[in-house]
Amino acid sequence: MAGNPGSDAALGTQKPMFSGSPRTKKFPLTEQEAFYMNCRTAYLTIFKSSLENIISKDQLYLALQHAGRSPSQKTINKYWTPQTAKLNFDDFCIILSKEKPTSKAELLKSFKQLDVNDDGSILHSDLHKYLTKRGEKMTKEEVNAVISLADVNANGKFDYMKFCKLYMTTSEQCLRTARERLEADSKLRRQQFGSHMEGSPERAPKPSPRIIRKNDQETFLSKGDASPSLLSTTRKFKTSVSFTITMSANSNRDSKLTEPNLKDWQYVQSKGCFFLEEDGEVVSHQYKMHIAQRSVLYLTIKPLNLSQVDGKRPPWLSVDTALYILKESEEQAEPQLMCFTELRNREVFGWTGELGPGIYWLIPSTTGCRLKKEVQPVTEEAQLVYRDETGELFLTSEFRSALSEIFEVIDLDGNGLISLEEYNFFELRTSGEKCDEDAWAVCRENFDTKKNELTRQGFMDLHLMEANDREGDPLDLWVTLHSMGYNKALELTEACPFVINIYAERCKPRIKAIHMEACSGQLEKAICKSVLGRSDAKVMDGYENIIVHTCNYDTWITSIIENKSDDKVIIHINNELSKNCVNNRGLNVFAVEVAPRSTMVCQHVMPLNERQEWIYYCVFSLIS
Repeated sequence: MAGNPGSDAALGTQKPMFSGSPRTKKFPLTEQEAFYMNCRTAYLTIFKSSLENIISKDQLYLALQHAGRSPSQKTINKYWTPQTAKLNFDDFCIILSKEKPTSKAELLKSFKQLDVNDDGSILHSDLHKYLTKRGEKMTKEEVNAVISLADVNANGKFDYMKFCKLYMTTSEQCLRTARERLEADSKLRRQQFGSHMEGSPERAPKPSPRIIRKNDQETFLSKGDASPSLLSTTRKFKTSVSFTITMSANSNRDSKLTEPNLKDWQYVQSKGCFFLEEDGEVVSHQYKMHIAQRSVLYLTIKPLNLSQVDGKRPPWLSVDTALYILKESEEQAEPQLMCFTELRNREVFGWTGELGPGIYWLIPSTTGCRLKKEVQPVTEEAQLVYRDETGELFLTSEFRSALSEIFEVIDLDGNGLISLEEYNFFELRTSGEKCDEDAWAVCRENFDTKKNELTRQGFMDLHLMEANDREGDPLDLWVTLHSMGYNKALELTEACPFVINIYAERCKPRIKAIHMEACSGQLEKAICKSVLGRSDAKVMDGYENIIVHTCNYDTWITSIIENKSDDKVIIHINNELSKNCVNNRGLNVFAVEVAPRSTMVCQHVMPLNERQEWIYYCVFSLIS
């Protein structure tokens, strides 16, 4: 699978297998077991065996539909890229874990935006206009198919209340029917599904005494007993290795990055941003740097400090950042890792060294340990626009403040103006489309510009026009804000703006943002290469082709798994006995599948509280 959608099969809840009486009482499935049951049900509705692969977009679309999802073309393209040849059952499970089924409440909320009379129905003309002009645009034929549904259409109106009820009922019935068919077929039930063991739905009413619970961790650690047998679960592992690293409080706050004497050095700067997607994936700008002659360079990256409200420290300032530098070469097909900014001084990460002339890729990275989805989303929605006593529409001061922050973020070169190239990064992020030269010319004619670039006031007026076009309806404005990482309280919580500074001793470096994409692919390879050269490596006992590498960077710890064998392997990871730690997976116990002859990033780990000691204790076990 190109750019695997996570390559992790979460196994947070183990399925005990025991030899008890066949009359053992049955207990309801856990949420995790129900999820995998639904995965299997949907998959085996399309295929005869879970060992078969999805080999086309159409098959992926059909399988997702049978799993109760309504994938858009954008969703399909995200998981089926031009490089994708096939997806297996494990990939399918990962996709389903990221693409949550649409709830009735979400459907109703979407339709209610178009219900001008608040009577549970939408005029066919309004529905047609919305579905063909906004968001994931539908064709006229597709819209006509919706309008022609007899049960939910009458008198030129679309009854969305009935439609939502019909949609949910049909979806649930299809899944229930398929599940009943699966349960009735004992042959299918006896299969092993991908890397997820079938297990028995029957479970003992008490947890296994061999599983260390959260409240046992401190006692266990205080005894200093790290016996792997105490960490074993009911799953039978072939072999295991463990790592223990103890880090003192504030050990990663020490100033190891030293700024050289930069007098007379040439300097360039560029801004950018990490954006957190709905599925937890991180997207960011990526850059090319040109150096005309061999020179000593000093490169840094740090979170961009925007305005602070009421003296509060913005959450993104605690997000770790790094910059990987790869050099293009005619002799090699892929850019080669040269260095990365591993040294730290407070929130600044940097590197100093000599680079030869040439073109370099600059790929920003964050571990993902601290850039995460909000645990308790804000429910009360801030006001974006208001009307004065004459009825004229205005932007609220809170919304203007958020737009001003966005302007700072998308002004990549920091000149106080937005060029067409900079604006298009913003447009691609918020609408998925680019603004062409003709549209930009219209923009320059109607809004304040300087040197053919949009001013801050022009940017504000552009959004006021958008609000007026919608007659004060803030729906599209909220799409922009959510895409840029803002929550309903206009707080930037799911993005981390950053700034890159480059100093060169002998020449003027040049930097340009090239595209914005997921932090994977080349970055994953670069991380693996940086770890392999300096890690603590342990070979799985009896399986010399499977090696676990762990590297301590003081600020964070990275583990990668190297599979030199000709077969895929599944590794179970258990972090339950780590103390004061957080990882990018968001799970203490999970599993990853490592393809044959490949290396993959398993996890990044950081301290929850840097002012306290943190202990990394992780057990890696081979399942198959």
